[in-house]
Amino acid sequence: MPQAALRELLLAAGLEGAPVEIAGDDPVLPVRYRIAAAASAALAALGVAVTNGKQNVTVDARHAAVSLRSARYLRVNGKPPPSPWDPFSGFYPVRDGWISIHCNFPNHRQAALRVLGAGEDRAQAEKASGKWLGEVLEDAIHAAGGCAGFVRSHEDWLRHAQAAAVASQPLVQVERIGNGLAKALKHQRPLGGVRVLDLTRVLAGPTCGKSLAEHGADVMKITAAHLPDSGMADLDTGIGKLSARIDLRAEPEALMRLVKDADVFIQSYRPGSLAARGFSPEALAQVRPGIVCASLSAWGPSGPWKERRGFDSIVQAVSGIARAAGRDAGSDQPRLLPVSAIDYVSGYLMAFGVSVALARRAREGGSWLVRVALARVGKWIVERGTAQGFQGLPDELPDAELAPWMAEMDAPDGRIRYLKPALRLSGTPPYFARPPVPLGYHPASWTSS
Repeated sequence: MPQAALRELLLAAGLEGAPVEIAGDDPVLPVRYRIAAAASAALAALGVAVTNGKQNVTVDARHAAVSLRSARYLRVNGKPPPSPWDPFSGFYPVRDGWISIHCNFPNHRQAALRVLGAGEDRAQAEKASGKWLGEVLEDAIHAAGGCAGFVRSHEDWLRHAQAAAVASQPLVQVERIGNGLAKALKHQRPLGGVRVLDLTRVLAGPTCGKSLAEHGADVMKITAAHLPDSGMADLDTGIGKLSARIDLRAEPEALMRLVKDADVFIQSYRPGSLAARGFSPEALAQVRPGIVCASLSAWGPSGPWKERRGFDSIVQAVSGIARAAGRDAGSDQPRLLPVSAIDYVSGYLMAFGVSVALARRAREGGSWLVRVALARVGKWIVERGTAQGFQGLPDELPDAELAPWMAEMDAPDGRIRYLKPALRLSGTPPYFARPPVPLGYHPASWTSS
């Protein structure tokens, strides 16, 4: 099954077959969906793309499955990170079922609570939500600048206009958007010398940047002091990266200076946000011919929700995944999967698309745009089918099995223990050359690389 998913990815990208071994298969964890197959295929495809099929590629499906919750295994001076979930995030009752409300960012929490009129009290918020119809509340929270998803069955989702739009989108879109000279990659590591600007947050986009860093790219995370962050989870996705702060409201020219010497620009802002500040893919290609732009969105470039915010948890809610997970657990209340499969697989596929675009740039030149959408990746994961025998499996692998997949390094915040890359290459083994650093640790300059 993982090999079939891999062939699908390689065929869509026009890549020749390469020696790929995927050891193992689903189920690995108590999850109905074939998450190990999806993760293994995405990682193997990335391996083929970054090596141009010239190395043996190996993925352990069990290692790939646990990589879908990589942050869970992070330790800082022996201590695990706190929960990334805000107390107000989660499922709320509505008159016709349940709704998932995202409150991990303060502005999203404030928007939802304004709509509910409940103040800073979870019990009162749940009492207030129970008076609403789910789709009406979903729309109201988005209109207020928040993020929520009415819990639908898979069948109800398939009848939704956005689901139809998602179904028409490619899984990974790679298109030429401008001119640029051919630029070969001639460094020892597959992506050595490639400069990446990473303007992403949470998990999916940062996982793309992290995946590029493990193959030698110089990845610079760009954030700003006024933007919400993901706390300790940023350390896990920040392994291998530089980190700088630029306030685009005050100094957009600082980012544009970095763009002029960058090879890749990845972003996950709400659709249209960066374009309004002069950083659309087309504008970037004018400033830096030959750049590869990668955009991550929740719902893709088409459909009535194309400009809406969204997260892994919201996609799970609206598409039937959360309802199925609840029923698998014997409950009528929806549940999230015990892995962030949509986020991490999206990140791997985004890195795959970037690597495909860089290879095309090396052959024919040009500026390129890569698009990935969480909802489309969620659809692809569900389409892998059901993993037989998943119910009753433990929620964790034995320590003895996990131990060889762990590594440690010193970082500014202390001794870091982290999950090693699940992808193995015969000639250039992936690794992280830099420790994770606090956000804004480096100057906004490529000389810091």
